[in-house]
Amino acid sequence: MQSVVFVTGNANKLREVQDIVGNALPMLTCHQLDLPELQGTTQTVSIHKAKTAAAILKTPVLIEDTSLGFVALNGLPGPYIKWFMESVGHVGLNAMLHGFDDKSAFALCTFAYCEPGHDPILFEGRTDGLIVHPRGPAGFGWDPIFQPCGFTTTYAEMDKDLKNSISHRYKALALVKEFFQSKSDLALHS
Repeated sequence: MQSVVFVTGNANKLREVQDIVGNALPMLTCHQLDLPELQGTTQTVSIHKAKTAAAILKTPVLIEDTSLGFVALNGLPGPYIKWFMESVGHVGLNAMLHGFDDKSAFALCTFAYCEPGHDPILFEGRTDGLIVHPRGPAGFGWDPIFQPCGFTTTYAEMDKDLKNSISHRYKALALVKEFFQSKSDLALHS
């Protein structure tokens, strides 16, 4: 099976993906590619990025787009979370919910697999939770302010193995792994 290029410049994201998928994907390699950020839903952004990356690299690609949606704000910041983080940080994100009783949120991860000249296939994972005051190390995005439902700790406070077994990224990657396993099974039986 042909290798798949994971398009990311985020070392933390790459490490987390590798920790979750192990060697389940065919020869996963990494390539940093500066892709334009389209405005729209996480799905729209993922489709555009995957098609563009596959066309540029001329090989199968896997891209990922993550969003953090605040229920009180109808899903914002959503796919713009990266820009919100850079602009206002953890404290500012938390402050956006002042005046709202509803602190619930959802983390959504969308992976898109695309072969050149084909439409991307999307894989999504979602984890519901709460926005809390920052707790834990600030090394990976908005992890210090997101506390998944059923837990008393934020993503940032969690042991890496625990986070990687419950996160939105884990849920999406489980679908990616399933897809590649079925693709591999088909190749073996044809």
